[in-house]
Amino acid sequence: MRKEDCFYLGKIVRKHSFKGEVVIKLDTDEPELYRKMESVFVELGNNLVPFLIEKSSLHKGNQLRVLFEDLYTEEEADSILKSDIYLPLDMLPTLSGDKFYYHEVIGFTIEDVNFGAVGTIVHINDSAAQPLFEIDRNGSEVFIPMIDDFIKKVDRTNKTIVVETPEGLIDLYIE
Repeated sequence: MRKEDCFYLGKIVRKHSFKGEVVIKLDTDEPELYRKMESVFVELGNNLVPFLIEKSSLHKGNQLRVLFEDLYTEEEADSILKSDIYLPLDMLPTLSGDKFYYHEVIGFTIEDVNFGAVGTIVHINDSAAQPLFEIDRNGSEVFIPMIDDFIKKVDRTNKTIVVETPEGLIDLYIE
């Protein structure tokens, strides 16, 4: 499985018992969706390795306590500690309305209610305090904060996101 075909689900943060159980901190608002998984991909080195799950249970909010098949000792658990966990993209729950996954809107066009067509989303920058749409406007970069109040409509059919930004925000980038 290639990393590009997967989404990041979480990280193995600690061991739970001397029998090989580990705790995965899930990167999701809905941990219950992942309670009954049969397998996950564990990133070991530069490879995603499939691991079958023998049993799992939710543990303290967004944590999942897991016992993997064929991993029954503390030493074996140590070998995967701090590893990232991935699932195939087709296992993402479908979102509707104005909710979207970052990867699914790459290539969408941004239109501003007042400004008109802004450009094409080339990347989502989520390393800052506020995630940003990175937009290509004829070779120029435009950044629009991904604030719920700015996003007016997500049109998956026409691959368009309609926003309403404060007056002058887009002009900062094109003058």
